[in-house]
Amino acid sequence: MAEERVQKILANAGLGSRRFCEKYIEAGRVTVNGQVIKLGAKADPAKDQIKLDGKEINPLPDYVYIALYKPRGILSSTKTEHGRKSVLDIVPVPERVFPVGRLDIESEGLMLLTNDGELANLLTHPRYGHEKEYKILIARHPDEDQLAAWRRGVVLEDGYRSQPAFVQIDKLQGKGAWLKVVMKEGRKRQIRETAAQLGLPIVKLIRIRIGSLKLGGLRPGQFRPLTPAEVRQLQRPEIE
Repeated sequence: MAEERVQKILANAGLGSRRFCEKYIEAGRVTVNGQVIKLGAKADPAKDQIKLDGKEINPLPDYVYIALYKPRGILSSTKTEHGRKSVLDIVPVPERVFPVGRLDIESEGLMLLTNDGELANLLTHPRYGHEKEYKILIARHPDEDQLAAWRRGVVLEDGYRSQPAFVQIDKLQGKGAWLKVVMKEGRKRQIRETAAQLGLPIVKLIRIRIGSLKLGGLRPGQFRPLTPAEVRQLQRPEIE
């Protein structure tokens, strides 16, 4: 086996996405053959002893892929905070898995849990073009100017301009409306901040698709393993 960057080896061992594993290295928590390494270091997992926090990693895990309907009020992280449950508390699997991407605590819908760091990198890195689709209930009827601005991109509070998105009215509901939103980026609380900037308060936000993977008939708190065909489809970049 040839030498590879250590963050890629850690990701392949199911310890998080490649970018997340870079943080372990930057924090000085990773050693190769007893020596603390810096970001950019390479190793051969077949020959070198690689440890995280003093524990040797297994570079060849059995991969697990789970689709979960994250309920509202559950953290999309690996740790609990202030007594709140995380997605790992409601998915009792023996393997060490982690969530791919995020949904804020008020949002709900599809999440992927896995120990496949390479797939996590593929699904979260913007250059691969994987879409995320959402159903969003807003508190008032949007006008065409608001929808057009959302489609073009909106300057957020930190100065970042969001990328163009697909936005359309799915159906009106009383004084509000259900929107369909499809986007290829996923900055923290981006949808909520975008809607607030446009004067469209969000009542409910549900993610129904990540790339080719759909929420389907899952109900809040339910989960299921992915089929081999679903995994193969996710492993294909949407932009070749």
